[in-house]
Amino acid sequence: MGNDDNRRRKTPCGCCMSVFKWIPVLFIFAVIGWSYYAYVVELCVLNTENRVSMIFMLFFYHITLILFLWSYWKTISTSVGRVPDHWRIPDEEVNHLFRADNPETQKRILNNFARNLPVTNRTMNGSVRFCDKCKIIKPDRSHHCSVCSCCVLKMDHHCPWVNNCVNFFNYKFFVLFLGYALIYCLYVAFTTLHDFIQFWQGQLNGSGMGRFHILFLFFISIMFAISLVSLFGYHIYLVLVNRTTLESFRAPIFRIGGPDKNGYNLGRYANFCEVFGDDWQYWFLPIFTSHGDGLSYPTATDQTGNQRYDAMGNTSTNSNRLEVQPTDKLIDAIPLNNHQPHLELDNGQQIPSSQVIVNIEQTLPLPLSAEAPAKDTSNGGGVVIDIIGDQSAKDANVFGDGISYPIRHLEEDTESLLGYHSDTRIELEEEFLTEARFQDSIIP
Repeated sequence: MGNDDNRRRKTPCGCCMSVFKWIPVLFIFAVIGWSYYAYVVELCVLNTENRVSMIFMLFFYHITLILFLWSYWKTISTSVGRVPDHWRIPDEEVNHLFRADNPETQKRILNNFARNLPVTNRTMNGSVRFCDKCKIIKPDRSHHCSVCSCCVLKMDHHCPWVNNCVNFFNYKFFVLFLGYALIYCLYVAFTTLHDFIQFWQGQLNGSGMGRFHILFLFFISIMFAISLVSLFGYHIYLVLVNRTTLESFRAPIFRIGGPDKNGYNLGRYANFCEVFGDDWQYWFLPIFTSHGDGLSYPTATDQTGNQRYDAMGNTSTNSNRLEVQPTDKLIDAIPLNNHQPHLELDNGQQIPSSQVIVNIEQTLPLPLSAEAPAKDTSNGGGVVIDIIGDQSAKDANVFGDGISYPIRHLEEDTESLLGYHSDTRIELEEEFLTEARFQDSIIP
């Protein structure tokens, strides 16, 4: 059932705890059994004079009860799943990991082992998530459950009322269990409302004990319905946003983009199909139809790290962080002086000195100077570079030699292109910076 082969040894204390964990489940079954007697025997058989009404009441009651019990049992009996063996770190690597001198060495060992695994989630320091109890790389959205003593795939929470973890394999069953339990309670409450009113008016037939069964049945069904309506509504919301209970309290941290509660949000219908499947005929039956294998999940943003750089000046990336950098539009934000000197071309045409046309088809770029003849850009091979301020053409060479240029905010740009906690970014900083100028940012 779990991932740890060396499970806790069976001790007398452990056996007692195992029995104790089944008490909430036995309590639920006891309540269902008592409600069945109170509804079928005391209400329908002994107190309903209209036989047609009794048949209809019993027919819909048993349909609701069967779906309720079916979903409940599937939620209890479904395993939490098993992480494949190739996610497990060998003992030798685990020893190296625990003997590492600093967190960066541990991070390098984990990233190297998980380089071929489909993991996009990271820890606060940008490292691959690792379970020191199960000795495995944690798949995305998985967590270690101390009650189940194993790592649970897409863990939502551990529910004592089902004595199991709500996870990838039984989440659909759990939502259906909540829904059918709510329908069951509401159906019992509405069908006993008439007898409950008659009880208070002193018009209810039957023995004294039978009347109290109907009275308590009404109150208990209302009480459970109030509790279930909020819980069921909350999990319907989580299904529509593709989020687990744990992720709603702590956002998952992605390799590219950092913390994001909506990292798995694909749209309401797509999120619903992720749990309930594509075939509507099985949506309301406790049959497993969820998408995926529980190890990897589609994300709202591309986590592959692929990016394209266009030499013509268009740089595209899978992140939208470049679009929100205010410094990227610094040139446009500075107004130019309208009284600028003009640069006269060979054909007598005058252009402002703030616009210098450079032919990018040259093999080696030439230094920018006032004496350099302007090229014809009618073929579309030129680009216009805006020079800030009233800079004359003859003084344009103060900006450099036309070959090398200063880099603005190296850390900011590399993070924009490569994402938070990128190994490539660290390598770039070590290559270009002789000393540590930027500390690795910690994601809150």
